[in-house]
Amino acid sequence: MPNLPGPAEFAQPPQRVDLLPIFAKLLEGGTLSAAETSSAFHSLMRGEAHESEVGALLALLATRTPTSDELLGSFDPDRIVDTAGTGGAPKLFNVSTVAAVIAAAAGHGAFAVAKHGNRSRTGRGSAEVLDRLGVDVNCGRAQQARCLEEAHVCFCFAIHHHPATRHVIAARKALRFATIFNLLGPLTNPAGAKRQIMGVYADRFVQPVAEALRDLGSVRAIVIHSRDGFDEISLNAPTRLMHVERGDIREEEIDPQRLGFKTAAVRPAADLDEAAESFLAIIEGRDAGSRMDMAVLNAAATLVVAGGARSFEKGIDLSRAAIASGGAARTLCQLISISKSAPASRAPSS
Repeated sequence: MPNLPGPAEFAQPPQRVDLLPIFAKLLEGGTLSAAETSSAFHSLMRGEAHESEVGALLALLATRTPTSDELLGSFDPDRIVDTAGTGGAPKLFNVSTVAAVIAAAAGHGAFAVAKHGNRSRTGRGSAEVLDRLGVDVNCGRAQQARCLEEAHVCFCFAIHHHPATRHVIAARKALRFATIFNLLGPLTNPAGAKRQIMGVYADRFVQPVAEALRDLGSVRAIVIHSRDGFDEISLNAPTRLMHVERGDIREEEIDPQRLGFKTAAVRPAADLDEAAESFLAIIEGRDAGSRMDMAVLNAAATLVVAGGARSFEKGIDLSRAAIASGGAARTLCQLISISKSAPASRAPSS
C-alpha cells in the first residue's frame, strides 16, 4: 500500500468518511466497488471532504475509464436517469434540446421529455439558449410539473435540483478537464425518467455508461458517440449506439446516409444569438438545411427510446411532421408560457 501523507501540515479536519483507503486503492491501480464509490461520493456531496480531497479523487478517477460500478455508486439510484448528454464534446447548436421539443410535440402526450441541463462553458448551453428564447429556466417544481403535463416537456436546471454539487464546483473548474461528474450529470434527472438518450463525449464511455443504465433498471436507453467526436447522432459520420432495454445491451451503428440524409459537416453556432435563432428556425420549419436534419435524426432516436416510434425511419417521419404541422413551435410556446406562470394556489381547506 502506498505511504500517504500523514504529517501535521497535511492534516485536514476530521470527516465522517475516511477517503485515504479509497486513494490508496486507486493509486495502486485498483477500481472501486459500487459501495465504496457511493460512500466516497456521499462524503463529497455532503461537503464533508476537504476541497483538496475532492480534487484528488476526481483526478484519480479521470486517469482511466470508470467502471459501471463506479458510475452506479456515484449517485442515489432512487431518483436518477436522464435525457441529456455529458457535454465535453464539440458544441454545435443545442441539438439535444431542440430534439427534446420536437420529440415532445411528435409524441402528442404519449410521453413527456424532462430535459435536464446546465450552463455551458461556451456560453450557449441549454440553460442559456432556453433563457434567451423566453423560458424561465429558474421556475419552480410546480411549474415544471405543469410543463410536463401540458406541454409534455420541461427543463430541469441542474443547479437548482442538485445543490450538493456546489461542494465540488471549485475543484472541477480548477481541474479544467472532464471528470466523472460529466458522466454523472445525465444520470441525475430530477424527474426520474426511465427512458433516456445519453450522448457521451468519448467512445470509451459508451459501454460502461450503458452498463450503469442497465444496472439502474432503465426501461429503454440509447448511449451514443459519433465517429467524428460528437455526443449526438452525427450527419457527417456513422454513430455508435448501445441500446439498453430491460436488462439487455446490444450495439448498433447508425449511418445517416442509409436513413436518407446527405452527409454534411454541421457548422457550430458562433454565439448565443445565433444558437437561439437557429433553435427557432428549426422548430418553426424555416431551416431546411443540415442543422434541421441533425435535429430530426436525434429527435427520431428520442421517439424510439420513448416508445413513440418503432424504428428510426418512423421517428424521422414523425419528427418532420411535428415541425411541418406547427406542433413543435406550439410546444415551445407552451413551455415558455407555462414556465413563466404563477404556481397554482392551494384551495382553502373546508
